[in-house]
Amino acid sequence: MNRVEVLLSAYNGESYIQAQLNSLSGQGHGGWSLRVRDDGSSDATAAIVERYRTSESHDIVLEKGENIGVIPSFFELIRQADETADYFCFCDQDDVWLPDKMERAAGRLSDVKAGVPAMVFTSTQLADADLNPLGQWPERPQREPAFYNALVQNIAVGATVTFNRAALQLIREHMPQTDKVLMHDWWLYLCVSAFGEAIYDPQPSILYRQHGGNAVGGEVSALGKLKKKWGSFRKHRGAHKLVAQAREFHRLYGGQLGDSEKLRQLEAFIAPRTTPGQRAAYLRSSKLYRQSALENRLFRLLILSGYI
Repeated sequence: MNRVEVLLSAYNGESYIQAQLNSLSGQGHGGWSLRVRDDGSSDATAAIVERYRTSESHDIVLEKGENIGVIPSFFELIRQADETADYFCFCDQDDVWLPDKMERAAGRLSDVKAGVPAMVFTSTQLADADLNPLGQWPERPQREPAFYNALVQNIAVGATVTFNRAALQLIREHMPQTDKVLMHDWWLYLCVSAFGEAIYDPQPSILYRQHGGNAVGGEVSALGKLKKKWGSFRKHRGAHKLVAQAREFHRLYGGQLGDSEKLRQLEAFIAPRTTPGQRAAYLRSSKLYRQSALENRLFRLLILSGYI
C-alpha cells in the first residue's frame, strides 16, 4: 500500500482540530502518518494533538514550534517531511476530510510516470462553522491547470492538495525565501506545473469550514466572488507580489526551464513595463491567463494601468 504523510500546520485551533483529526482516522486509505507543526499556539491545540497521538495506532509526530506564520510553517513541514513516504497532503486544522480523500488522490497519482512531479487538487464542499453545507467551491476551472495560469492565479486549494515524492524533492531542491511566496499551495502549483503534472479532480474531498477566522476562505455568491477576486488583486499588488513570486521562481528554477516558451513567458512577465506602449506590447504576446473571461479582463486592465 502506498504511504501518505499528512502535513498539518496548526495555530490556536482547539475549537475544530479534533474533528479534523477524527476525519483522518476515518480515511479508507489506511497507510498514512501525520506530521503536525504547532505554530506557537497559546490554547490547547498541542494538548489535543498529543492526546490523539497516544490514542492512535498511526505514526504521529508533533513539533511545538515558534509562531512564524502559516507560509513559513508549511515550508518547515516540507523540510521535515519523511521522504520515504509516497505521497504528501497539506492539511488545515479546521476542515473535515471526506473518507475517500487519500484513496482517490493516491489512485490518481499512481497513474503518473515515475519520477515526474505531480499534484492532485479538488474542489471543496463549503460548510459553515457547524459543517452545514453552503455550496461547492471553487468552480471547475475553465481551462486546464498550467504554468501560464499558475504565474498569475492559484486554483489549488491547499487543504485538498496531495503531491508525490518527486514534487517534494522538486520543492526541497530550491527552498524559496518565504516572504516572496504568496502561499505554500500556490508555490507548489507553480513549480509542479512548470516541470510535471497538476491534476484537477472536480469531486470535493473536504468539508471546507467557514468560521470567520480562516486564513483563506471560499465564496459562493456572485457578488462575494467578485469582491473576493478584486480583494485578491489588491492584496497581491503590495510590492508587486505576483511579480515578486515569479522573480523568486526565476531565480531558483529559471535555469532548469532551458530554451523554452515557459522561460520566455516568465521573463516577459517579470520584465519592467514602464510605458503604456510596453504594457500593450506585453499583452499582445502574453500567454498567461486566469480562469474566467471577467478575471482575464481585470488582469489585462491592471497590466495596462501599471498596477501589476
